[in-house]
Amino acid sequence: MNKVRAQRNRTVTLGRTEKERYGKILTFISEPVDTSDVVDRIVNQDIFEVLEFLPNGFVDLLILDPPYNLNKTFTSITFRKKSIAKYSQWFEELLVKLLPVLKDTASVYVCSEWYSSTAVHLVLEKYLKVRSRITWEREKGRGSKRNWKNASEDIWFATVSGDYIFDVEQVKSKRRVLAPYTDSAGRPKDWHDTSDGQFRLTHPSNLWNDITVPFWSMPENTDHPTQKPEKLLAKLILASTNEGGFVFDPFMGVGSSVVTAKKLNRHFLGVEIDRQYCLLAAKRLHIAEKDMKIQGYQDGVFWERNTLSSQKRKLKKVT
Repeated sequence: MNKVRAQRNRTVTLGRTEKERYGKILTFISEPVDTSDVVDRIVNQDIFEVLEFLPNGFVDLLILDPPYNLNKTFTSITFRKKSIAKYSQWFEELLVKLLPVLKDTASVYVCSEWYSSTAVHLVLEKYLKVRSRITWEREKGRGSKRNWKNASEDIWFATVSGDYIFDVEQVKSKRRVLAPYTDSAGRPKDWHDTSDGQFRLTHPSNLWNDITVPFWSMPENTDHPTQKPEKLLAKLILASTNEGGFVFDPFMGVGSSVVTAKKLNRHFLGVEIDRQYCLLAAKRLHIAEKDMKIQGYQDGVFWERNTLSSQKRKLKKVT
């Protein structure tokens, strides 16, 4: 049944002809393949069916966003919450099968909710070098009367070895200056006075409060219930790969990782079991051929939430 949407709703949807069109470019793997066979591809399969056929050592960045340990229904699949021990066992079996595809210089990011985050950490520590835990604010939902509102998620950062990419210059944040200190000559100290306002470029931390969860007025939005923002994926990709690097997402969903990789001139492989989500990802990749913008990222820096749009409104009034 089609949803009735507001006039300004920009949610990405699929028509019948689009389903047929994008369905033709989805890939199915049933035998061993080379890297050239999977570069910039969307595979519509269960990841556990695919792993034995993938080549070794082709991935620079693994973005792992597995089903969270929650009761959740997607388009065609329902996940049931497990005990921590059983979820940990499931995650370890998955990770062990993924390890051969990683280069010796590869980085790994694993998304998790709070309940199972410690289990994810302990499994990662057995096989990789854990570097940090990113916590990002997922400001959505109405909260609870009997508990603290759950408004954050974790992303664990690990590497295969001590030889890995982390380009801090690519992931600096542009923040408004609240206390514009000056030196003895009256010049800005560690900040810039521009026509748009007073800003400071800051090094990224592992606490992110500048992420907006996709919603109906954003052009990247879909009906996926747990869609990751392109801005969030851009930080991971820019920090841990060079242009031309290979990004692999075994639980691609509606394609935020592969779309962002394309926009940032990286190669990608996305695997997703749900056909509807694969079709949406394919459409988003097609849209990205003409629109390379990533909301909240411009001029090589990440802007604070709502800052960039307010500056655009200010400039529009001036002109």
